[in-house]
Amino acid sequence: MKVHFISIGGSVMHQLAIALSKKGYQVTGTDDEIFEPALSNLKDAGLLPEKIGWDDNKIQPDLDAVILGMHARLENPELLKAKGLGLNIYSFPEYIYKESLHKKRVVVGGSHGKTTTTSMIMHVLKKQQLAFDYLVGAKLSGFEQSVNITDAPVIVCEGDEYPASAIEKKPKFHFLYPHIAILTGIAWDHINVFPTFDFYLEQFTIFINRIEKGGLLIYNDSDQVLVEVVAKCKREDIQYQPYHVPLFNIDNGITTVQIGDYTGTLSVFGNHNLMNCLAAYYACAALGVTTQDFLNSMKDFTGAAKRLELLESNDSMCIYRDFAHAPSKVKATVQAVKQQFPKRKLYGILELHTYSSLNVNFMNEYKGALNELDESVVFYSKHALEIKQMPDLPTEKVVEGFDKLGLIVMNDKAALEKWLLTIPNHDVNILFMSSGNYDGLNINSLAKDIIYNHPEG
Repeated sequence: MKVHFISIGGSVMHQLAIALSKKGYQVTGTDDEIFEPALSNLKDAGLLPEKIGWDDNKIQPDLDAVILGMHARLENPELLKAKGLGLNIYSFPEYIYKESLHKKRVVVGGSHGKTTTTSMIMHVLKKQQLAFDYLVGAKLSGFEQSVNITDAPVIVCEGDEYPASAIEKKPKFHFLYPHIAILTGIAWDHINVFPTFDFYLEQFTIFINRIEKGGLLIYNDSDQVLVEVVAKCKREDIQYQPYHVPLFNIDNGITTVQIGDYTGTLSVFGNHNLMNCLAAYYACAALGVTTQDFLNSMKDFTGAAKRLELLESNDSMCIYRDFAHAPSKVKATVQAVKQQFPKRKLYGILELHTYSSLNVNFMNEYKGALNELDESVVFYSKHALEIKQMPDLPTEKVVEGFDKLGLIVMNDKAALEKWLLTIPNHDVNILFMSSGNYDGLNINSLAKDIIYNHPEG
């Protein structure tokens, strides 16, 4: 097989390129910019383009597939030539489906918890020494890549609702046709792509209708919006498995969960992670894993990168980083830390970084999301607004939208760093929430300074 990637430098595109190369395919690719870690990963795999930029000479009639990334434009010279030659052009998810036609497909969709739930399933299947392929949106402990394509009989995929490519505007998860589907919940997101909530909801209805006949839908029945979507498109030819927060208890910061007659301790915590765990259990059970084996495997699951990731700690303080940025994710993450450590004061720093979160018309969606924080900061960079070519976001609109007493809004990273270093380093927790990087602030170094290098307050 000869495969060419247009936009090989993408976070998942380069991972797929490496996976196909390992499978023995002839892989080439181009991009107009390639950053770390893709740069080093491609170089190590012998797949780094000899020059940066598009090259339509790479598009030849003998190519079996051209895989198009989101970054490529409609007028891309390679895309135009591939169309002219009548070559098979695939978006990333379309190609994943092509490679998994004869596999049992597990797809995790929903507005939040996709990466963690997918990671849990992968962790358990690996512990149980079951052969499977995978596609996940984060770096996981124990897995070299975030994409793996072999001849395994099962594939586990994180199913994103974002558009598939420049020429295919349908959501990625519409192309995966699962046998086992999970929906974790629905909360309006990506408003630059889905301008109305009804349009956003419609994408999940389509996903449910694309579950293979005889398949299984595992869904969060504590999410009323999702329950209504499921009820409106009830099918007779698939099975349904609702889930919610399982029975659990917290003793001295350790969470124990009960599934059926069995119990097991978890390294992750929070109601949202408990629900993710139960959803993962039902998927693994459908693949033949017993309850006891599932719980034994979950004991040492520590989570995906940047999902309630513990940066630093001492005996009376923990500093966490989380990818949370959408309102539902922010609220769930804040609640999780507060529930686990109810006696500690909780400081939270949320960065607004995505198109949705920087949109003044979206601010009201955040109302109540930070309510359980004792001290709260919302940070956003004017530079981020400029890069995204978005209008200014007035501070008063942020304050009004979040409706949180005592909320501090900041735009300057130096001021944020100064504020952080005033936080006492005992009997408190700090929670950083962002899909960005706080305008270049070194959070890892700062966490060390807070814990070790400033006097107790």
